[in-house]
Amino acid sequence: MADAPTASAAEADVSWRSAASRSGRAVVGARKPSRSTRAWRVWSSAAIVTAVVLAVLIVPPLADLDEQAVHLADKLLPPSLEHPFGTDDVGRDLLLRCVYGLRVSLLVGVVAAVVATVIGTAVGALAAASGGWVDRLVMRLVDVFSSVPHLLLGIFIVAMFRPGVWPVVISVALTHWLSTARIVRAEVLSLRSRPYVDAAISGGASRWRVTVRHLLPGVLPQAGLAAVLMVPHAIWHESALSFLGLGLPTHQASLGTLVQGARSSLLAGDWWPTLFPGLFIIVPTLAIAGLAGAWRDRINPRRRSELML
Repeated sequence: MADAPTASAAEADVSWRSAASRSGRAVVGARKPSRSTRAWRVWSSAAIVTAVVLAVLIVPPLADLDEQAVHLADKLLPPSLEHPFGTDDVGRDLLLRCVYGLRVSLLVGVVAAVVATVIGTAVGALAAASGGWVDRLVMRLVDVFSSVPHLLLGIFIVAMFRPGVWPVVISVALTHWLSTARIVRAEVLSLRSRPYVDAAISGGASRWRVTVRHLLPGVLPQAGLAAVLMVPHAIWHESALSFLGLGLPTHQASLGTLVQGARSSLLAGDWWPTLFPGLFIIVPTLAIAGLAGAWRDRINPRRRSELML
């Protein structure tokens, strides 16, 4: 008779755990986006990126307006059919200025991402393929550079050059290769244990030949993904430097300089000189990040765990 309550309690505990487990799986399954939702995100991101590329390539040559032309009689006009984004504090068309600013930001972001990826791939492959003290020395240098904030190091690099686009490209590239180096090093270390690499080494292939012919091709998809993921960070970095008044000349249109120059207008209650350049920073970078996320899921699919840890 004394065992009956104990058995009932044990059965209740088991049933409670089973229900909790099913509930946990249901919660996790509910949070997982459906295939149609993921497809919608990919297509919307692709559409935004396509529109951005077409805008920066087509609008400036076709526009018959000078984006630097000053029209004081039209200053701070709200959005209208003639000026869809309104005008700034000296009467310049904000739509054209935003397109030119996005053009500069994309140039800096793409070129800096490519240069940073090349540097990071070379450094990571060198460290992993060499091994020993070379690997330890290179990774310690990577840790030293990683300990310095990117923005602070970027300000220091830009301050050594005259204002212009290319100093900003150099600054962003030299501060964003560290994560790529770590990713490539980890991938190369993983590939070194593959049977075909052991076979090439046993066949007498040199370390350089094994690295170039067998290891580097295996890390190119990850390096390409790192480059795409780096573009939004490079655009944000360039916008931050331009907002601080560093790197680009003040007369050159950049999304960061547009936001910086619109602060006084925002305090006066004119919202459009700040809103539209800010949207031109946020929306394209989120779209690029969305496409990069879809690419990452394609080349490195991983099943989500059903347990909430």
